[in-house]
Amino acid sequence: MPTIDGVIIKKLKVIPDERGFLMEMLRSDDDFFRKFGQVYLSVAYPGVVKGWHYHKEQTDHFTVVKGMLKVVLYDQREGSPTKGEINEFFMGDKNHILIVIPPMVVHGVKGLGQEAGYLVNVPDRPYDYESPDEYRIDPNGDEIPYDWDRKDG
Repeated sequence: MPTIDGVIIKKLKVIPDERGFLMEMLRSDDDFFRKFGQVYLSVAYPGVVKGWHYHKEQTDHFTVVKGMLKVVLYDQREGSPTKGEINEFFMGDKNHILIVIPPMVVHGVKGLGQEAGYLVNVPDRPYDYESPDEYRIDPNGDEIPYDWDRKDG
């Protein structure tokens, strides 16, 4: 599965010691870092799907800091070399990564396992309450060719 054009995956540095651990997520000297907008936490309970949505201007930087989430991306961008591609990422306690999600790439998350998944996002712009850059698509509709059900096998 090719990675969607413009999506960046950063393996996170985890520094453990006898007191616990430190995990670096996003640094201003990362080559993909543009600017800071805000930081927020989104929690998904086990089995819950939150999505689909996308932004026309905003770039997201997703990291799961507790639990496990399935993060799914869909490239709907006209003219993109990866238009129509879907990427799945299993992120969190078992896979410490940061994903950079460019504008117009649709994304959603699903809680996995027996506990809530805690996602930290550092978008490159603050949320505008008067004119939100947030566009939603039904996660159970047929606009995006993806089935959120578990795939055993």
